Formats: sequence, structure tokens, C-alpha cells
Amino acid sequence: MAGGLMRAAAIAVVFAAWCLPGFAQAPPASGSRFVVVLDAAHGGDDTGGHSSDWLEKNFTLALSVRLRSLLAARGMQVVTTRESDATLDGERRDEIANHANAQACVSLHGTLTGTGVHLFASSFAPAAQARFVPWKTAQAAWVMRSVAFEGVVNSALQQASLPVTVGRTALPVVDSMTCPAIAVEVSPDKNAAGTPADSLNDPGYQARVANALAAALVEWRSEAAHLEESAGASQP
Repeated sequence: MAGGLMRAAAIAVVFAAWCLPGFAQAPPASGSRFVVVLDAAHGGDDTGGHSSDWLEKNFTLALSVRLRSLLAARGMQVVTTRESDATLDGERRDEIANHANAQACVSLHGTLTGTGVHLFASSFAPAAQARFVPWKTAQAAWVMRSVAFEGVVNSALQQASLPVTVGRTALPVVDSMTCPAIAVEVSPDKNAAGTPADSLNDPGYQARVANALAAALVEWRSEAAHLEESAGASQP
């Protein structure tokens, strides 16, 4: 119930923002075109979080590959920032995401601490679109759409019985993205036996998270299209 109310409120806010003159408009989808960017955090020399039997860079790549397959099967075009154990800096990740002209961008992370899934949108205040977008604060023109997207993901994860924490914070990679963008950080399953690494390495748990994220993106595809149509109809 709480997740649904949060999502409804976020969508109401973002619709109002879209209708304001000068507010950055989402690039219109071309027909059934719906592009999702998946950013598997870390990679190569950057292991991210780690233990003797778990590396965050491997976890995020495995989750990205799994989610990419689910989304492609649902007719979405998927762009990934990396497909292998490659070193990739934040600026290159943003270049890939922004070039894709995506309707959703998801930065994937993992952690051995806590339980469930943590969602983060940028902490920027909303800003109107400028002719020349400041690279480090580009997300400001998209942040209300990102909050609405975060609400949809929150609802889908709750429906999958996955504990969720929702927040907003400074996100160096996400803050430079020109798309509805959030970071998804996966923690161990609270009901799992064994170590936190055992939980995150469990293909069944990875599948639960990936399926919930795929369901969220299916829902976002419908709601984003509806919002764009409504916003377009409101223009003089």
C-alpha cells in the first residue's frame, strides 16, 4: 500500500513538472521504441565491494546479463555499459547512457551489508533544461522523472516480497545522466541461510531480483508512454 501511494504521488509530481513551460521534456519514443541502459558498476581493476568469495564487479555483471535477457524477451532495446570484466570510468558510462537516448537508466550495485534492495535517485533539486547541459548536474532536469521511476521499481520489488529502502543521494555516475535514472543496490536475502556472499551468489536470488526489476520496467514503459502522451496533449 505504501509503495503504491509513493508511486502515485511521484507520478503526480512528475506530470505536473512535465507540463511546466521550459521544463525538460523526455525525448519522445519512436513508435514502440523503449530503450533501457544497464550499467554494471565497477569492473576490471575496480572490484567494488569484495570478500574472499564474492566480488561486486562480478555480481553486477551477472545481474546485468540476466536482466538484459529478460528485457529483450519483453521487446525492449537494451544498451549495456559493459559486457565483460572491463575497466570503465564514470564519464564513459555516462557517455554511453546519454548517447542511447534512453527512457530508463539503471546503475546496478551490490553490497554484503544489510538486506533486501536499496534504491537511490539523485538528490538534485529539479531544474529546467538548458541549451548547454552542465555535465556534472545533467540529472537535475530529469530528477522528477527519476523519482517517479524509483517509485515504480519500489512497488514492483515489494510485490515480489523483497524488502526495499528508498532514498536520494549524490550519485556521481547517475548525476550526469540525461534520462530517468536510479541506482539499484542489492543486499543479501534476509531469509537466506549461509553467508551474505552465499546469498548474493545464489542464482535463485539473482533471478528474483532480476524478474522484479524487469516487471518494474514493463510497468514504467506503459506509464512513461502515458505521461508523455498526457504532457503532449496539454501543450498549446
